[in-house]
Amino acid sequence: MSGHSKWHNIQARKGKTDAARGKIFTKIGREIAVCVKAGGADPNTNSKLRDVIAKAKQNNMPSDNIERSIKKASGELSGVNYEAITYEGYGVGGSAVIVECLTDNKNRTAGDVRHAFDKHGGSLGSTNCVSYLFKRKGVVVVSDVKDVDTLMMDALEEGAVDVFEDEDLVQVITEPNEHNKMSEALAKKGYNIISADTELVPDTYVDLSADQAPKFQRMIDALEDLDDVQEVYHNVNLPDEE
Repeated sequence: MSGHSKWHNIQARKGKTDAARGKIFTKIGREIAVCVKAGGADPNTNSKLRDVIAKAKQNNMPSDNIERSIKKASGELSGVNYEAITYEGYGVGGSAVIVECLTDNKNRTAGDVRHAFDKHGGSLGSTNCVSYLFKRKGVVVVSDVKDVDTLMMDALEEGAVDVFEDEDLVQVITEPNEHNKMSEALAKKGYNIISADTELVPDTYVDLSADQAPKFQRMIDALEDLDDVQEVYHNVNLPDEE
């Protein structure tokens, strides 16, 4: 098993406080809308919608909210059409950043994202300027693991690509879109699943100076606070948050 402490930084920012929960629900609602528009309102025949519903439940999104988002997207209720758009750019120290958005106004979103980069010493780049540094993988986060070696064997038996220990958490890495299958299999074996999602994971990480790291963190926070931003990925090895 490999040692690793990087994915925790990404996972930890996905739901810091109760105050952020409403924003998380809004972001997941947009994901549901896009999935329904693309593949229909039935999760039995729309695997992407099924995955997003699982993500919603992992984030304790009420069933009423989920159903309302599906009905809006399917035309039963009035809703908004969202378009997926991805921005790539650089933070301080030449760090790489990818910002995934769902928006009903591309001009507004582009302006907001560019402002967040510029304000904190970064710069918005062209398409594919940093995406080659990342690979999409499934990431299942498990907590309260009593025997990591046993979890590793169970995960590998279910088809895991790798397993990484991070203090009190363990990340199980899968092929893209295999995260929910892995999550369900491990849950049946009694493991406590914190989250399961497909993420862009960098091939390598970079370290910033003591002066650069706080500035970079402020940029990431500013991007994540934007209503149109769904996910922010980067290749910086940030210190663990207290």
